[in-house]
Amino acid sequence: MLSRRADRDRRVSRAQVRRFEDLEAWQTARELARGVYRAAENQKLAADRFLCDQMRRAAISVVSNVAEGFERGTRKQQIEFIYVAKGSAAELRAQAIVAADVGLLDTVASRWLLERCETCSRQLQNYVDHLRRTARRFPGPKYRQPAAEEADTR
Repeated sequence: MLSRRADRDRRVSRAQVRRFEDLEAWQTARELARGVYRAAENQKLAADRFLCDQMRRAAISVVSNVAEGFERGTRKQQIEFIYVAKGSAAELRAQAIVAADVGLLDTVASRWLLERCETCSRQLQNYVDHLRRTARRFPGPKYRQPAAEEADTR
């Protein structure tokens, strides 16, 4: 029987992630960003422009850093950007807690945001773990050898 880690690695390799949009963590971060924008429109959160703007920036930071990290040339760079995204998810979670505490988010909206932040953070950590486990086999696109036909055209 395969361990959970080996099973997860098999699923990731089978999925053939070719673009950042294929990453489950990016998809969750995107959903989270949409949720923050919806909350800014439909909740009392809009009354506090500073907190609202901070939450939007944190949500956009998660999505953006996952994307930028994916496109970086080395695993080390990818991991650094994923940790920035993870930090932004934690920042957003803290802001959602404060917004709920002061009555700017209702219970349903705050619970939804907190759950998505935690899910996203877990997914990001799983992605980092995957990047570390596979670093020797796949050091990153910067170190990819050119295909034979590319080498012939140079």
